[in-house]
Amino acid sequence: MNPRLMSVLSACLAFAGSLAAAPEAKPVFRAGAATSNITPPLGALRAGSFAPYPTTHVNDELHARCLVLDDGKTTLVLVTVDLVGFHRSVSIEARRMIEEHCGIPPANVMISATHTHSAGTAMGTTRYINAQKLDDYQQFLARRIADGVRRAKNLLRPAEIAFGKADAGANVRSRRWHLREGKERVDHFGRTNRVWKTSAPNANYTKPAGPVDPYVYFIALREPGGAPISLYSAYSVHYVGDIGLGHISADYFGFYCEYLKRRLSSPEQDPPFVAMMANSTSGDIGPNNDIFRELKGPRNAYLRPRFFAQDLATRVDRAMKNISWQKNPRLDVRFREVNFAWRTVEPELIDWAKDIEARAPRLKEGSLPIGARWATTRPFVAPLSYAGRLQALASVTEPAKVPLQVLQIGDICIGTTPCETYTEIGRAFQRRSPFANSFMVELNHGYIGYLPTPRHFILGGYSTWPGTNYLEPQASEKIVDLLVEMANELKP
Repeated sequence: MNPRLMSVLSACLAFAGSLAAAPEAKPVFRAGAATSNITPPLGALRAGSFAPYPTTHVNDELHARCLVLDDGKTTLVLVTVDLVGFHRSVSIEARRMIEEHCGIPPANVMISATHTHSAGTAMGTTRYINAQKLDDYQQFLARRIADGVRRAKNLLRPAEIAFGKADAGANVRSRRWHLREGKERVDHFGRTNRVWKTSAPNANYTKPAGPVDPYVYFIALREPGGAPISLYSAYSVHYVGDIGLGHISADYFGFYCEYLKRRLSSPEQDPPFVAMMANSTSGDIGPNNDIFRELKGPRNAYLRPRFFAQDLATRVDRAMKNISWQKNPRLDVRFREVNFAWRTVEPELIDWAKDIEARAPRLKEGSLPIGARWATTRPFVAPLSYAGRLQALASVTEPAKVPLQVLQIGDICIGTTPCETYTEIGRAFQRRSPFANSFMVELNHGYIGYLPTPRHFILGGYSTWPGTNYLEPQASEKIVDLLVEMANELKP
């Protein structure tokens, strides 16, 4: 063989050998974040009350805020949407599109509602079915979520991660209080309640019926030693309100994200920083109205949610000074969809519902001025709502499909429910989780009513009533057991 050819061949073989012997490059942890506008058109029905009414103004836009994490082996997606809730079918369609366009398995995508009470409805025709054909807004919503995830994936870049929490316990208190003996309340169904929902407890109330979770939990992402990428937060407060009549608003959740963005990044940053606020376990927790006493101004002027949001952003900003940045966290996830029994509706409640519908006034459009129409129908608004809910709930034949998900992000663990979840359920998950840095996010992958613990059904109160609570009374204990089991599967 030609000596020169032999030399070239030997060099090639040596080079190939060196490549084979070179150590495999270590995967690099990456993160990317983006937002999508999900504001419905004016005239869309505003959710968050017993009698939805058309929207007339957009105070601030609603968003899907999307975070994509990748450790080289697993990709996770965390999304928050500015809605009171959404039907399970919306999540299924959004995750289908995400898998189609991004190759991310549906089980790896987490989509939760913030629970603003001033947004369009994404619940569809009924809450008590597992699958429904999506209406126009639901289709739009699913597409915008998927678009946001695609954009966030496009922005993946090397990142570091940190976990922290900020104490904001002074800003919240229980929405459920024990009534003083002799002051018990009778509900719409004629049943005596020893606990009642209130945002302003007075002498008729003795003590809160459950604990609060004082912390804002957060996961911070930044470019290695550099610009912030995103900060995912979760806090247990229902919503703040003080929103204009007929207005669309993301409530404090959206204001918090904007305030935090101003604090942690510059307007020139590109790609822009994305702040996110999820609802943790706020089924029985609301804002502490005492913190608003010094605010001066008219009602429905957004003073309260702005004040609340700015205070939380300040607390999180301070807590950021005490966090430790880490590289290359391990990502993993568990997802299960479990069948649960729906809440039983007793025959006497069906009789009550039919009687309420029979006695409700029938008014022709324009027959009375708006004020007079409201005065005439107001006593029937809530009872009529429950009359419809009870009959729909009683007619369901298939079990409820309850999506449960647990995410591992390094030494952080997030457990989820699709319900408005009592805080003591989140506290139980934290105590039993094998991860020290654990918290919960509610209203994930759907809306299936309130989730009290069994002891609260005896006490009564709005969130334990059938039609507000959808699932069997033991559901919370079964859910925590399952979430802890899934978390233990993730623990190395």
